[in-house]
Amino acid sequence: MVFKSKNNERTTIPLNETALELLKAKGKVRSIKTDLVFHTKTHNSIDGCNVGRAFRIALRRAGIQDFRFHDLRHTFAKRMVQAGKDLYKVQMLLGHKTPIMTQRYAHHYPESLRDGVEVLDRIKKEFSTIQ
Repeated sequence: MVFKSKNNERTTIPLNETALELLKAKGKVRSIKTDLVFHTKTHNSIDGCNVGRAFRIALRRAGIQDFRFHDLRHTFAKRMVQAGKDLYKVQMLLGHKTPIMTQRYAHHYPESLRDGVEVLDRIKKEFSTIQ
């Protein structure tokens, strides 16, 4: 359950097996000084500044330039669409109110459109076998 969202609405987002296992592992080694699974060194809640700082440090260590935290949402949306997930599911997972916003995130690349036209070849083959 997400209690604090951008639009101040609570929402539930499913976790995949990888994320769930990471949370379970992190939960087993957490500090006894706090009930929080993720916290600062002083055992306080993590806020956007903490996440942003850690993200910038990770980018610098990895040698990645010109990449923003928000780019992760675009990557997620694009990969979901490329994997064949429908835009409604992507919209719900991203928490968008409208499909128009989701379409901005879910960029197609030219090769991803190929299967849309390849269906014509399959139809042609099916039709020719009927005749």
